[in-house]
Amino acid sequence: MERCAPLSVVLIAAAFFASAGALTAAPVGAPSDFIRSSCRVTQYPRLCERCLSTYKLPIRRSPRGVALAALSVSVDKARAALAFARRTSAGARSREAGAVKDCVETMQDSVDQLRQSVAEMGRLGRARSPRFAWHLSNVQTWVSAALTDADTCLDSVSQNAGPVIRAAIRKRVVEVAQVTSVALALVNRIDPKT
Repeated sequence: MERCAPLSVVLIAAAFFASAGALTAAPVGAPSDFIRSSCRVTQYPRLCERCLSTYKLPIRRSPRGVALAALSVSVDKARAALAFARRTSAGARSREAGAVKDCVETMQDSVDQLRQSVAEMGRLGRARSPRFAWHLSNVQTWVSAALTDADTCLDSVSQNAGPVIRAAIRKRVVEVAQVTSVALALVNRIDPKT
C-alpha cells in the first residue's frame, strides 16, 4: 500500500499549486489527455500515466505542474523503498547486512535529493530569469543524482546480498529508479525561456 506524502512535500506542492493559478484534475484512475501527452516523452509512459492519474493533489496543466507531481511521486516511492531496506537490514546476515546498509545510505541520499528538488521547484520563480534557470539546473542535477543513488543501491545488493533480499530490494528500488526517470524527463521539458 502506498504511503502518504510527507507533510512538508504536500504543503510545498499545495503552495505551488495555489500560487500557480487554476487547478485541473483528471478523474482518479483515468489519465487525462494532458497527462497522457506529457508522459509520452518519458521512458516509461504507462508507469507515468498510472502514477500521475492517481496522484493525491490536482495537477496543474503545465510542464512545471506535471514535473512537480512526478517529483512528489518519486519522493513517496523512494521513502517507501528506504523504509523497506531499513526493515530488511535488521534481519540480514553479516555480509548481506553490509550491502543493505550501503543501500540504505544511498537511498537516504536519494530521498534527500528528491525532497530538495521538490522544494527547489517552489523557488523557480518567473521564467526567463537567471534565477529560474539556476533553480531548474539544481533540480535537474539533484534528480539525476537521486537516480545514480538508486543504481548504486542496486549494485550493492546485487553483488553482496542473497537472492531473497536482492529480489525484494531490487523490486522496490527499480520502481524508484523508473519513477525518478519519469520525473527527470518531465523536469527536462520545462523551458527556462517560456
